[in-house]
Formats: sequence, structure tokens, C-alpha cells
Amino acid sequence: MVLTTRMSHLVLLCLTLCGISLTSALYSPSDAVVQLTPANFDSQVTNGKELWLVEFYAPWCGHCKNLAPEWKKAASALQGVVKVGAVDVDAHQEFGSRFGIKGFPTIKVFGANKKSPTEYNGARTASGIVDSAMAELKKLVNARLGGSGSKGGSSGGGSGNNKDVITLTDSNFEEMVMQSEDMWLVEFFAPWCGHCKKLAPEWARAATDLKGKVKLGAVDATTETNLAQKYGIRGYPTIKHFPSGKAAKQSPVDYDGGRTASDIVAWAETKAVVNYPPPELTQIIDAEILKEACTEHSVCVVTFLPHILDDMAVGRNKKLALLKKIGNEFKQKNWGWVWAEGGTQPAVESAVGVGGFGYPAMVVVNVKKNVFVTLRSAFDEEHVTELLKAVSVGRGRTEPLQLTELPKVDKIEKWDGKDGKPPVEEHDEF
Repeated sequence: MVLTTRMSHLVLLCLTLCGISLTSALYSPSDAVVQLTPANFDSQVTNGKELWLVEFYAPWCGHCKNLAPEWKKAASALQGVVKVGAVDVDAHQEFGSRFGIKGFPTIKVFGANKKSPTEYNGARTASGIVDSAMAELKKLVNARLGGSGSKGGSSGGGSGNNKDVITLTDSNFEEMVMQSEDMWLVEFFAPWCGHCKKLAPEWARAATDLKGKVKLGAVDATTETNLAQKYGIRGYPTIKHFPSGKAAKQSPVDYDGGRTASDIVAWAETKAVVNYPPPELTQIIDAEILKEACTEHSVCVVTFLPHILDDMAVGRNKKLALLKKIGNEFKQKNWGWVWAEGGTQPAVESAVGVGGFGYPAMVVVNVKKNVFVTLRSAFDEEHVTELLKAVSVGRGRTEPLQLTELPKVDKIEKWDGKDGKPPVEEHDEF
């Protein structure tokens, strides 16, 4: 009886311990995530040459559980490129004090200086983690080459020598930022700040990627002390978001995204798309309109509508309303949108070969690549949207423009919004 009782206790203890190990672990040996412990941490991470992203977690933490599938996906994608690990701080509490872990999950980047890892501040999605890892890998390689990772040797926090980052001062801030309708991200930095120097190349790249959508500026807070005081700058770098519209700029908010170029771009585009005005839909009545639409934008959407006598004002306005609605859905693309009445711009039609398709007809033109894509299905919301989605991700059957310059545009009168009048036929009197 005693033996049986002891055996029962042992079985119960075994099941309990096994249950703990099965339910507490967020990662298994089959995952690409390396499970780190005191026995292997230094040999693999601290003394290794690879770049490591290490998550410090607790099995009971809800945020950690949410992160786990993304962390696994990122680890799988980064296999052979960047090491991705995880430490159960509940089981190995010494790591908490060793790396100053105050919350879960905490992610550390072990790069060039393994004894001084940096905090990961990027997105908590697999794609965000991968993007940040690749940016950190580039920094590590550049550090080994003896470079700083940025071009131009910027000593500031974000302005550097990149023309797309706008240097802001007490004298130009009001006019350029506060009186502007544009959305701004403004970095307040100190030239001696190490974190600012690390941010500089990322800030410059983001400024280039966001050109035409969001403006990025930089303020040296050690010299522009009035601005720093006005916006309550207490640490460097501090990034402030000034929304589009003059009124909204009176209440800027702190930027709370990651510190890589991809993180900054993704955060800014998410905010900006809400505030983008719908694109202007303009009738082609002279050469300047077509030039602005097709050379100042990545692509231009050109629509040829039926003659006013075939459609009358009601039919034309319905089609223009459809184009405006679809244009608003794609407003973050910053495309040019123009239209012409069929037959009024023969050289343009000939260049894109729409004459044989009848009206309405649509083409999407990329002047820089000298190609265009034609709508070869019904002119309705479903098919037009389908075409533009394909174009937005680089798909669609393209045709060569074979032009050295934009086609000739005839100067015509702008449509007055009224129904057309058939020409009056004159008859000879007997």
C-alpha cells in the first residue's frame, strides 16, 4: 500500500512537471527559434560572430504569446542570415538582472558589441522583425568594414547631408512646418547623441522614400533651444508628428514607431493615407496638364470618355464620379489622373493605341519606363479596380510606348458641364 501510494505520488509529480514543461514553453526544438539558457547563451550569443535578435519572455505573458507566432515566422525567414533566439526569464531569472529586463517581451539586438546589446524598437510583426534585422545586419557589416553605415558622414541626428531631410530652425519652422498643409515628422537631436547618430542614415533613407508624401525635418535642439523648450524636448532623439492641415499641427504628438527606415516609412504612410486629399481628376485641354500628370507622378491614369452627344452630361458625370471614387481608394499611390473626350486628343490616343477599343477606354502610363497597361475589360468599378491593383503591385501586361517625348496635345476648350448640342445642319434654299 505504501509502495502504491509512493508510486502514485511519483506519477502525479511526473505528470505535473511534464505538464508544466509542455504548457509553459512558447517555443519547441522544431522551431527556427534558438532556445537560449545559461548553459549556451555565452557560447552562442556573446562569443559568437553572428548578429542575434533575442527575445526575453515569460510563458504567462499575453503579449509574449501574441508575439510567438510572428517571432517563429521571422526566425524561419532569417535562417542562415540572422540568428533569432528566445530566453525564458521565468526559468532563468539571472538574465533579468544581467540585461536589465523590466517587462515582457523585451527584445535585444546583439550586434558588433555583444557586451552592450541595443533595444529593439521595431514592429512586432514577422515582416517588421525581418526588415529591422536586415537593417541591423547592414550596420554590422559596415562596422566591420570600418564605415558608419551612412553616406556623407553626418554628425547630426537626422539632417546629415541628405537633401531630402529638411534642416529646421527657429527662423523657418513656423513658415515651413506650422503654415504648411503637409504632414511632417520632425526629429529633435543633439550632435553628440549616440542614438541620434544611429538614427541618421535611417532617417535619411525614410525621407527619400517618403518624398512627395510626408516631409521629414531635423532640429538641432542644442542650438534651437526655443523650439526644444516649446515642444518639451527632454531626451534625444525625440520625434514629433505634425499632422497635415494647419489646425491639426497645433497639437503635435510623439512618434511611437520603430527606428529603422522601413518602420518610419510604414508608420508615416499609415498616418498619411488618412489625410491624403483625393487626387484631382483633370481634363486634358493642353500639354501642361498631361505633362504634370505623367512626369510628376510615378504613373498617370488616362481615361478617354465617350463623346458628349453619346453620353450627355448625366452619363459623363457618372463616369467621372466613378473615377474619383476609385482614385480616392488609390490616393496613397500619388498617381496622376486625367481624362479626355474621345477623339479630342488623337495623338495621345494613337500613342497608347486605344482607338480600336471604343470609349470609354483607360490606360495607365509609366513614362519613366516607357510602358503602358490597357484596360481590356468592362469599364466598371470591379474591373478598373482590378487593373489598378495589378499595376500597384507591378503586375499587368505592359506594352511599349516607343516615345522619346510625350505625344502632341491639342489645345481645346474645357467641358462646361452641360449637355452637348448636335450641330445645326444648313440647307440650301430653292
